[in-house]
Amino acid sequence: MVKIENIELGEFPLLLAPMEDVSDPPFRAVCKQNGADLMYTEFISSEGLIRDAIKSRKKLDIFDYERPIGIQIFGGDEDSLAKAAEIVDATNPDILDINFGCPVKKVVCKGAGAGVLKDIDLMVRLTAAVVRSTKLPVTVKTRLGWDDKTKNIEEVAERLQDVGIKALAIHGRTRSQLYKGEADWTLIAKVKQNPRIHIPIFGNGDIDSPQKALEYKNRYGVDGIMIGRAAIGYPWIFREIKHYFATGELLAPPTITERLHAIRMHLYSAIKWKDEKIGILEMRCHYASYLKGLSHVKEFRNRLVNTESIAELEQIFEDIERYYGFMIVENK
Repeated sequence: MVKIENIELGEFPLLLAPMEDVSDPPFRAVCKQNGADLMYTEFISSEGLIRDAIKSRKKLDIFDYERPIGIQIFGGDEDSLAKAAEIVDATNPDILDINFGCPVKKVVCKGAGAGVLKDIDLMVRLTAAVVRSTKLPVTVKTRLGWDDKTKNIEEVAERLQDVGIKALAIHGRTRSQLYKGEADWTLIAKVKQNPRIHIPIFGNGDIDSPQKALEYKNRYGVDGIMIGRAAIGYPWIFREIKHYFATGELLAPPTITERLHAIRMHLYSAIKWKDEKIGILEMRCHYASYLKGLSHVKEFRNRLVNTESIAELEQIFEDIERYYGFMIVENK
């Protein structure tokens, strides 16, 4: 049984990665329904929380059905991160996570996210400040290092464990790689095999199929896998991996009815979480991913992103189901 402090996550948990502008409550709801064992919020600026910025505060929204759920924060100042940790503490998530891995320039330039990888002593001080400021178990998500010359994740893992983190998720790329090239899990495996390390180690990067998930589980010996981009528009990846682990068989791809169920669930959750207008607008960026791979889908996708009416959206959903249902019958 894998545990983060006293939180039980199962024998080999599948985690949903925190993704900016993606991992909001509506998206998390769909992933939870399809088997995600632990999820994290979008990363939240410590400075934004302290300033009481509306966007930052909104990201603190969590719901009981999501548990266990972690709130992720980022920043490059000890006092700000400590104060943000106290604010997060009051919202009562299960876990508080620190982002030391985001490679985006606007974050890195502020000395936050993967920018902290340039100064391991600072990373340790920031982490210690958060641990001291919360009663929650603290976890960290980071990368192998800043670039090929500074892949210091083995040192980082030991030092962060020493100041009190309860789990570590490692993306198998450096900051300089961004999301290019293939993720290197060999160093993740070395961290896991280190006899000094006793906290759970989760691997992240390039897991996009049940077969790859099982291969990496067996080859690298991690305690669980964190999945990010592969879940966008395809939350079924969690259930597919679990089914493959249990049976050795691949599940059939989601039917058009299942795709539309996920779209509707995501849409109506977004409307409920914010409001009708914003929910409909924000959903537009998700349709292409949910409908990816369907032939002749461009016309339907264009209709979906050019309406602001729930009634019209429902009509388009019905047209999609009728069209692709007809195609399946025709091809039999």
